[in-house]
Amino acid sequence: MSLRLMFKRFFIWFKGFARQNPGALPILGFQGLLVACAVLPALGMEETADGLAVIAYFMLVAGVLIQLADYVRESRGGGKVGG
Repeated sequence: MSLRLMFKRFFIWFKGFARQNPGALPILGFQGLLVACAVLPALGMEETADGLAVIAYFMLVAGVLIQLADYVRESRGGGKVGG
């Protein structure tokens, strides 16, 4: 299987995943920023790491709130059509 086909399949899968889990993108962004916050102090960029940690925290909060809102909406019968 070619690399191009693998990327295309992954992209199609990820679009479906993000559609089913609307808070997934901010939570994945949080995880990426958290990794950056772990690496930056080793490069002598402590202040940048502190600022990114604050942004990462807000992304986590946003992702959890989005997931919670989606859960409440689905539990009240306003779920997605066809899915």
